[in-house]
Amino acid sequence: MSDLAVLFDLDGTLTDSRAGITASIRHAMVCVGGECPDDEALAAYIGPPLRGTFATLLGTTDPAVIETALGHYRARYDAVGLFENAVYDGVPEMLEATARLASTRLVVTAKTRHAATRIVTHFGLARHFHGIYGAEPGGRFDHKAELLAHLLETGVVRADSAVMVGDRSLDISAAKAHGIRAIGALWGFGDARELSEAGADLLCESPRALAGCLVRAAG
Repeated sequence: MSDLAVLFDLDGTLTDSRAGITASIRHAMVCVGGECPDDEALAAYIGPPLRGTFATLLGTTDPAVIETALGHYRARYDAVGLFENAVYDGVPEMLEATARLASTRLVVTAKTRHAATRIVTHFGLARHFHGIYGAEPGGRFDHKAELLAHLLETGVVRADSAVMVGDRSLDISAAKAHGIRAIGALWGFGDARELSEAGADLLCESPRALAGCLVRAAG
C-alpha cells in the first residue's frame, strides 16, 4: 500500500443527492417568497456552497436574507432531505479497491461536516474512510479550496501524495489551486467539458473505473 491519500467529494461522487437537495432548496425558496427554477435547473447548484446558491437565486447579497433561506433549507434537509439520497452503483466496490491502493481515504465536501457524517454513516460507507471533513457552522470551510488549505496546513494530507476525486469544477479547481492532482467523476452532476476546463488531470467514466484512474494519476 502506498502513502497515497484519496479525497472524495460526497454529492455527485459517492451519492446521488439530487432529490433531497433540490426539494430542500425549493422548500427554502417558498419559505422566503422567492421564485424557484425547475428541478433540472436546480441540479446545477448541487456542489457549490449554499450561501452563494441562495444569493444567486434570491438576487441579493443581504446576509440576513441568505441566512434565513439557509436556515429553512437546513431544517428540511437535516430532517428528511439528507436521506432522499442513494449510493451510486459501484461505489462500495470502488472504495474497496481504493483501500488496496491508498493508505488514506477521506471525504472532503462543501456540505456541513455534521450532515456529511450522518449521510456517510447512514449509507454504511463510514468504514471506508479515515476522516470526514466539511464546512463548519458560520461558513468556515464553505469553499473547498479553503478546506483543502486547512488539511494541508494541519498535515492531514500532503499535496504531492493526494488525489481529489469530484464531479464539479469547484472540486477540480480547488485541488489544482493547491497542487493536488484531480480526477473528474463523470457519473455525477458535472460533464466532461466542465471538468476538463477546470483542469482535471483525468476523467473517470464510472466508479468501477476509478482504481485504474488512480494508478494512472499516481504514476
